[in-house]
Amino acid sequence: MSLRQTRQKITEILKNPAIGSSATVMGWVRTKRESKAGVAFVEINDGSSFDNLQAVVPNTLADYASLVARLYPGTSLQVRGQLVASQGGRQAVELQVESLEILGESDPLKYPIAKQKMTYEHLREFTHLRARTNTFGALARLRDVLAQSIHEFFHQRGFIWVHTPIITANDCEGAGKAFQVTTIDLAKLAASGKAPDFTQDFFGEPVNLTVSGQLEGEAYALSLGDVYTFGPTFRAENSNTSRHLAEFWMVEPEMAFADLEDDMDLAEAFLKHLCRAALEQCPREMEFFRERVDAGVIDRVKNVVESPFTRLTYTEAVEKLKSSGETFQYPVEWGSDLQSEHERWLTEKVYQGPVILTDYPKEIKAFYMKVSDDGRTVRAMDVLVPHIGEIIGGAQREDRIDVLTSRIQEMGLSVESLSWYLDLRRFGGVPHAGFGLGFERLVQFVSGMGNIRDVIPFPRTPGHAGI
Repeated sequence: MSLRQTRQKITEILKNPAIGSSATVMGWVRTKRESKAGVAFVEINDGSSFDNLQAVVPNTLADYASLVARLYPGTSLQVRGQLVASQGGRQAVELQVESLEILGESDPLKYPIAKQKMTYEHLREFTHLRARTNTFGALARLRDVLAQSIHEFFHQRGFIWVHTPIITANDCEGAGKAFQVTTIDLAKLAASGKAPDFTQDFFGEPVNLTVSGQLEGEAYALSLGDVYTFGPTFRAENSNTSRHLAEFWMVEPEMAFADLEDDMDLAEAFLKHLCRAALEQCPREMEFFRERVDAGVIDRVKNVVESPFTRLTYTEAVEKLKSSGETFQYPVEWGSDLQSEHERWLTEKVYQGPVILTDYPKEIKAFYMKVSDDGRTVRAMDVLVPHIGEIIGGAQREDRIDVLTSRIQEMGLSVESLSWYLDLRRFGGVPHAGFGLGFERLVQFVSGMGNIRDVIPFPRTPGHAGI
């Protein structure tokens, strides 16, 4: 029999403890203590569950002393034995060990996460090992549940998952903060003192890592109706805030025959579905986050599920902010982009729950958003939540080819390079809308974690590209 055929996962044992049956468990040592009676109690975790399984190692076991002496945090092992009712109150079952095999040693003097209390900053230096801690194991399982729930939500509604390109000549946001991709020998180019000739590059033109799959998503939406993308995106923004990453995951649905109201309805239903999934499928992890990370996190997540989202215009929000009497770090004026402090004041102090802002000034939004009849605003919407601020940004897309062409020119972008995008309006264009959800911001909101670098397995930030 193979290892996997004999192994039982701890989550299965704890969910359905078959007292009196034999079990084989493989995992890593979390803690070990020895009693005066000559029995060792070993807490084992295999990653499948937040909770550990206690293995009771009797001193009658062959080579007991030498084996137990080598059981340090991080040691991997295989234990076989009988499942018995636990003598303590922490769990219903424990494993009475009949055989123990050490699979991999762990030197306690060198193991970097052996301490009981470690800061998140310390653990960022060991991203390859931090998933063995309670916090990061819980975050990994939460990410998995949320990712599965994203696909579930859209498939239930007939959306088609489209894989948009990671390498692209498009800069969706028009901000120029994209990572360039090239096969040109940069050292040789620098030595020559010449400007790069992109006609000789791999693609024959400048290309970059995608900042969004939205534009390509629109192309498929205007053929298939309802689609969504879910994949990695990249921003070369030299930002070291608790809300920014250079590499992150985005969820971007696009709907044909839809307007801004449809977009807001979908975004609200989407967030409610994901928050409900976290509460229902990760109860142990959520309770841990409440106990150890943020005491208010479960209440905030429940509030998203149970309460209707407040909807108001950007103009109304600015008026409330200006008349609030609050002293903000960034002054608020109509036409300025709202900052996190403004978004959190609206969600935490005024409405005490999620808020959807609409109709932003066109000067601070992207070229593809539909210009309103007033000529000053666009049919955009942002979903704001407590603790995070903006978590979703979306809009009804501009479907009038003449207006879109003018907006492209206003933004200093190339009409020629976006001719394919204009074709979507030229040949059977329809009203359509969509939004983008930053997946890591979602995980940050649901978990209550303070820094976005801690909710992605391997964060990529300015100056940090290693594991």
